[in-house]
Amino acid sequence: MAKVETRRFSLGVDFGTNSVRASVVDVADGREVATAVWKYRSGKEGVLLDPKDPNLARQNPADYMTGFTKAVAEAVRIARDTAGFSPKAVVGIGIDTTGSTPLPVDAEGNPLGLHPKYRKELAAQAWLWKDHTSFAEAAEITEKARQLGEPYLAKCGGTYSSEWFWSKILHCLRSKPKVFEAAYSWVECSDFIPAYVTGNLKPDTLPRNICAAGHKAMYNDQWGGLPRAEFLATLDPRLAELRNRYAQPAKTADQCAGYLRPNLARAVGLPPGIPVAVGVLDAHAGAVGAGIAPGRLVKIIGTSTCDMMVVPQSEALADIPGLCGIVSGSIIPGMYGLEAGQSAVGDIFNWFTAELASERFTKKGEVHQNLTKAASQLLPGGSGLLALDWNNGNRTVLVDPRLTGLLLGQTLHTSAPEVYRALVEATAFGALVIIQRFEQYGLPVREVIACGGIAEKNPFVMQIYADVLNRPIRISRSSQACALGAAIFGAVVGGVYRTVQQAQQRMVGKPKVIYRPYRQAAAVYAQLFELYRMLHDAFGTPNYRESLYPVMKRLIEIRDHVRLKSRS
Repeated sequence: MAKVETRRFSLGVDFGTNSVRASVVDVADGREVATAVWKYRSGKEGVLLDPKDPNLARQNPADYMTGFTKAVAEAVRIARDTAGFSPKAVVGIGIDTTGSTPLPVDAEGNPLGLHPKYRKELAAQAWLWKDHTSFAEAAEITEKARQLGEPYLAKCGGTYSSEWFWSKILHCLRSKPKVFEAAYSWVECSDFIPAYVTGNLKPDTLPRNICAAGHKAMYNDQWGGLPRAEFLATLDPRLAELRNRYAQPAKTADQCAGYLRPNLARAVGLPPGIPVAVGVLDAHAGAVGAGIAPGRLVKIIGTSTCDMMVVPQSEALADIPGLCGIVSGSIIPGMYGLEAGQSAVGDIFNWFTAELASERFTKKGEVHQNLTKAASQLLPGGSGLLALDWNNGNRTVLVDPRLTGLLLGQTLHTSAPEVYRALVEATAFGALVIIQRFEQYGLPVREVIACGGIAEKNPFVMQIYADVLNRPIRISRSSQACALGAAIFGAVVGGVYRTVQQAQQRMVGKPKVIYRPYRQAAAVYAQLFELYRMLHDAFGTPNYRESLYPVMKRLIEIRDHVRLKSRS
């Protein structure tokens, strides 16, 4: 009798901005056999806001804990209908989250926001990645590091961000001192969830992941891990004390953080003791799930974007200004992980459709579909519009949360679809600035792979990106690249594969869709990008001296030429 091969599975759990997604994946080929999504219940689409402060964005940590149970239990239930699946066949679990999303915890590692005294206190909740309330503290950290000649900024693009770990904690210390004093430590969401799942919550011992530590907390082995206590003390002595309550050294996501604890295992329908990987940030997991490799840029497109590259540690690598970090092992162990990105992309489209789209587009059902259909009929450059994509600040390469959006070229005839298209084009121009920065410092981008909801579902946006970047864009095979990346780490800690690269070769698969640039559209966008770059430098850098007088006139010339050519 022929031997029946037993199938094995790993579980990837992806904690996004608005929901948590659990995917059961066949480790033999990376195919998802079951996926479940649980939307966060707190706030507006899972985000706690303050109408008095547009920079504030927090989350309820209880949503993370409930979300893991709900999403994983449902995914396991669905997977039971798959031939060969058994809960006992799940070999490992990987977890990714947003970041930097730190939360204050007590001495036992329990979220401070769950204590009765602090449940209604926004500062005691998780500080979501897109919270920019600490812009002043970020600028202070940057200036202090420069004044003292510290090396920390070199590995995070030269500027510390308000989106990151230390600036958020310092802002809490100053704006909500009672919350700061009540917290024993602060833990990144990407460390808290694996700790919660394995029962190893104590801040002094729970594994801290190199991804969040390196890209968000200025951690680097070159200077002994976290920034020196003496440097942190120049910001505030109490900040320096936290350094002693941060477990070091930080670990890569191919290492085991612990094992699924029994009571949680029962709740989700899995056996206890399944190995759980050290956490990782969502974009970095998405890069792994999309098949990142040297020379290949992976672009994760959602509410914001992250652009990821890897470079073997055997190669010389310059420090690159404006990046979100260069960290050894943050994406693939044994390689440098490079992160860049844009602070808002899908959020810009959602803002326009929710707040400014005309009634005739909102009446007919799905407003994004209606505007996309109308905007797709327009020609590149035909509207005379040009926008800056800084509605939530600039993450790369300017690293400035206090920059804002701009729309130029409006007339009394400007339509909603024209504005919508201009906003999409602006995000594509921002993406090109990032690629140019990589290549300026000797990292050629030979291939672009996109993943995320927009990449998967919106051909209109992706064709504009291909035209603006003037290079093919391949769409990741998996529609859940972040969850797949987490599942790949789960397969490695589960012992199926020895390395992440080995797991990628079997589990990623080839891209399923390719968008190729249209020559005429690319030529028009090259002209518009020159004007975008003028606005980018004029409003984003302090020493720009060139006159902006020609910009409006040039937009009109391009518009008139495009319209005339379309009629001929």
